[in-house]
Amino acid sequence: QVQLVESGGGLVQPGGSLRLSCAASTSIFSISSMGWYRQTPGKQRELVTTISRGGTANYSDSAKGRFTISLDNAKNTVYLQMSSLKPEDTAVYYCHVLRYGLEHWGPGTQVTVSS
Repeated sequence: QVQLVESGGGLVQPGGSLRLSCAASTSIFSISSMGWYRQTPGKQRELVTTISRGGTANYSDSAKGRFTISLDNAKNTVYLQMSSLKPEDTAVYYCHVLRYGLEHWGPGTQVTVSS
C-alpha cells in the first residue's frame, strides 16, 4: 500500500497562485505515474493532470496554461503549481498514484478560490 500525504491547499483569491504537494511513501521509480484529480460536491472526480515517471505530463483543458505538474525524485514528491486561479477551480484535490497496475489515492486537500 502506498501512503500519500498531501499539503498546500487553502483559500486564495481569484487570480492568485497555490502549490500543492504530495509525498509518496515509496520510491517514484516504482511508480508508473502520479497526478492530481479534483472533485466538487455532486460531481464526478475529474482529471487535472498526470505525469509519468519519465516526466511526460498530461493536462486537462482547464489546466493547460495555468497549472504545472512536476516531480522531485529525491523526495518522492509530486507538485502542482496552480496560477491564475478561478472560482471554478474550487474543489477537493486528490493526489493519485498508479503503481504496478494499482491505483492509490491521497485523502484530498481543499482548494477554495474566493474573494
